[in-house]
Amino acid sequence: MRRPDASIALTISSVLLGGCATWALHLAPERPDLPWAPVTNADGEIVPGKQELTESARERGHVLPSNRALASVPPAPSNLDAAHAYTLPELIDIAETNNPQTRVAWDEARNVALAAGIAESAYLPGLSAGVVGGYQTGHDRNSALGVTTTNDSTVHGAISTLSLQWLLFDFGERGAVVEAAKQGSVISNIAFTGIHQKVIYEVSLAFYANAAAQAHVDSARQSLKDAEEVQGSTEDRNAHGVGTIVEVAQARQATAQARLAQVQAESSAQNSYLALISAMGISPLTTIKIADVSGRKLSADMLEPIEHIVSEALTRRPDILGADAARRVSLANLRAAQAEFLPKLFLSANGTYSEGDLSVTALPSVGEQAGTVNVSGHHFGSTVLLGVTVPLYDGGTRMALLEQARSKADRANATFADVRNQAVREVVKAGNAVKTSLAAYEASESLASAAQTTFDAALAAYRHGVGSITAVTLAETQLLQAKNAATDAYSLALSAAATLALSAGTLGSAPK
Repeated sequence: MRRPDASIALTISSVLLGGCATWALHLAPERPDLPWAPVTNADGEIVPGKQELTESARERGHVLPSNRALASVPPAPSNLDAAHAYTLPELIDIAETNNPQTRVAWDEARNVALAAGIAESAYLPGLSAGVVGGYQTGHDRNSALGVTTTNDSTVHGAISTLSLQWLLFDFGERGAVVEAAKQGSVISNIAFTGIHQKVIYEVSLAFYANAAAQAHVDSARQSLKDAEEVQGSTEDRNAHGVGTIVEVAQARQATAQARLAQVQAESSAQNSYLALISAMGISPLTTIKIADVSGRKLSADMLEPIEHIVSEALTRRPDILGADAARRVSLANLRAAQAEFLPKLFLSANGTYSEGDLSVTALPSVGEQAGTVNVSGHHFGSTVLLGVTVPLYDGGTRMALLEQARSKADRANATFADVRNQAVREVVKAGNAVKTSLAAYEASESLASAAQTTFDAALAAYRHGVGSITAVTLAETQLLQAKNAATDAYSLALSAAATLALSAGTLGSAPK
């Protein structure tokens, strides 16, 4: 009769335990087609809890509640001067101080450096202390031949231990591990430098793009002035009966197009400014002035021989130096895996101290005096062991780890070769881009000069009655295009030079 009861109890217990495993389902959305109604505290922060799909939650739909604690926008750096026009080196200094990427890379380098220190601590002995205390009580009642005896006993005590473990010799395994950890720190430091180069590069490109966008705005404003001047001439000619209403309409159309081009150029300039501020890693709401960069002279003679640039790149590029350090890490790990097959010499020492008290009380039932026994003890002990461990059999684990280390070392060598080849390709490509951009800049400068001459001549001819309004508007459009082409070529040449410096691993500050 007791077995069915036990089965029922077991079934009920299983059901209850199963319910405990699935109770948290109410934290998830109720249905796939209904909004999630999160639980929030007084500040609007989402906290775990059972959702309640109220009418207000249905009206809000798939929009999360507002967490007012997150509404603050990071302020701009306090040392910025709104009246100062910042140059590229100054912007790079601000970026290196405020861009989160540099701090993340710094923290990562510190963490890896601490890992090297942790690995080196394996040379030191390990010392640990422990204390164990206990208390025990007992009560016995015995009867024999009409005599009943009651015994009460109490035992309590403590044991203190001090243990020393020291690995004395391991055939270089710890040394290999420490070497790998230190090379890992070198890799993280190289990556830290690479992040700074990346930030410098991104700020430089954004700076040049913003300068080009501002130049487009200036060209568009000048083009609008030219269009308004042409429109004034056509209206004046028409008022004196020389021109036609068609010429006036064409001039007004050109003016409207120039005004639209100015609006579009200003919009692009705003976007380029936002990209520059974002590359610096500061608040997008920051407003500062940017210095002009149009006065820099460019020439094809500034480019060094590509062979020299490639040679320098192979000696200082972060990815090549990092890949070389990774090779050293793989070799150190290989030595550590080989040392696992060799014996290890160790020293072990233990010191103990124990104390305890025992109290026993016997109470006979027939008028006899109660007997009480109290015992206490203290004990010191120590042990020193010097031994050797020799690995004999582990199911092939060490051999598998050794093969993995060899494979990783081979892969590190292949990766280094691939990185080096890729670096050469990038440098050559960047050098070709610099040559092409410089040639394009020289051609665009000639084009802009010729377009200006053409526009001035067409406008003068039209004013003297020997030219057409069509020629003027065409020359006006071509002049704006030529100016923008020259601006873009100038910006691309500067950007290409920055790209070449990054590819060569020499971009440690503002591009020169």
